[in-house]
Formats: sequence, structure tokens, C-alpha cells
Amino acid sequence: MPEPAPARGGGRHLPRQGLRHLPEAIALTTRLPASSVLFDLAPPPTKKRGRPRLKGARLGTPAELAATATFTTARVARYGRTDQVGIAEVRCLWYGSFHTQTVRVILIRDEDTTTGYDLALVTTDLATPAAALVTRYAWRWSIETTFAEARTLLGVGQARNRSENAVRRTISFGLYCYSITVVWYVLHGHHPSDAADHRAQAPWYTTKTNPSFADMLAKLRRVIIAARFLPVTPGQPTDAEIQAVHQAWAHAGLQHTA
Repeated sequence: MPEPAPARGGGRHLPRQGLRHLPEAIALTTRLPASSVLFDLAPPPTKKRGRPRLKGARLGTPAELAATATFTTARVARYGRTDQVGIAEVRCLWYGSFHTQTVRVILIRDEDTTTGYDLALVTTDLATPAAALVTRYAWRWSIETTFAEARTLLGVGQARNRSENAVRRTISFGLYCYSITVVWYVLHGHHPSDAADHRAQAPWYTTKTNPSFADMLAKLRRVIIAARFLPVTPGQPTDAEIQAVHQAWAHAGLQHTA
């Protein structure tokens, strides 16, 4: 999976109020918008009259932080490879979104970048090493790909439901179907020549070495169609086929609970 383009600016703004009420057991790590303004931690109370200060001095935007930050070299695992990058981190306040909650801002600079930064992350996790958080953030790429494929290939989220329970059930069922398709392909549908056959049909995929979910789904559909047009008892599955489906369901359920 190719790495997304480096994020030097822009980015979606997160909903502000909801972030201030996350349960303590949840740690959030996300990309920090380039326009975000960060502040130092609040100074200790002065014991003078008046309300204590809620934030310290203005530290500035991520670009302003990067201009004065000290980067250290680290190796991080992301997107299927291991890269050597520069990392700098600051404990501060993202006052507009997290109010007075302490966060860490992690600036990542690629090996061929000499100034500024390539990606800025903000996290409420105050204990995990910075390199591990960069790896954790990279995991979201495969998760987003899964959601995109579930929407476009299986129609997950396209049901016109009106109640909350219906939405929860239909989306969960669609994602179960995604998992079952992958489990079926791994256990029963995979053939070593699948990727090579796809390259032969689509020669522009010169670097394709593994089947995609679209390949798995297409093969499952072909098997289902062929099973319904067998010369003996069309449309009636055999005991072995029923058992295979039951095993796939059970395996998917174990993965979900784990």
C-alpha cells in the first residue's frame, strides 16, 4: 500500500467539544491540522486573587514549533516498511480542542527533509514512545481502506435506515460479510496463481503481488454462481459446503470477539 502524500498543511478539523469528554481508557492519536495553535502548559497558581491561568504562553502552529524543535533520529515501522525519520515532541495544550488536557505533539521529518516537518500528530497518550505512536497512526491506512472497500464493493452504509438500531445492525452485518469473504478466500478460495492471472488481464498492475478484496469477492461470486448451476440439484448446497460456511461464520465470530 503506498504511503499517503506528506501532510504539510490543511487537514480536517476535528469536532471540538466531543474530544473533551473521551473516557480515560481511550487514547486518541490523530493528525494535527497545520492551522492549529498550541499553548504551553498552565503555570502553577500564584496564590494571588483571581482565577488561575488555564494555559501558558502561545507556542504557535506546528510549523512554528518545528522551526525551533530538536529532532532526533528514529526508525519507525509504517506502511509495510521501516523508515528512518526525525522525530520531535512537545507536551503542550491544544486549547481549542482539548481545553486544559495535556497532549503530546509529535513532529515527523522524513530523511530527505531538512527544514519544517512532513507530518504532525497530536495524541492524548502520554506514555507510549513517539516512534510507536507513528506506527500506530499508520495502522489507520488499512482500516480506512477496509471501510472504503466495504462501502464501494458491498454497499455497507448505503441502506436507507431510519432507526439507530437498524443502522447498527445493517452496518455490522455488512462488515461481517466483508470478514466472511476474506476468511472464505483464505481457507478455500486462494490459489497461488490468482495475482498472476489478474496481472495478465490487467497488465498495468505490474507490481501486483497479492490479491485484493475485489479479487476475493469476484472469486466468491463466481463460485456461488457455479454452485447454483451444477448439473445435479441446482441451488442446493452439499453438506460439505454448508459446513464450510458454518466454519467461516465461527472463525469470523472468534476474530470479532478477540
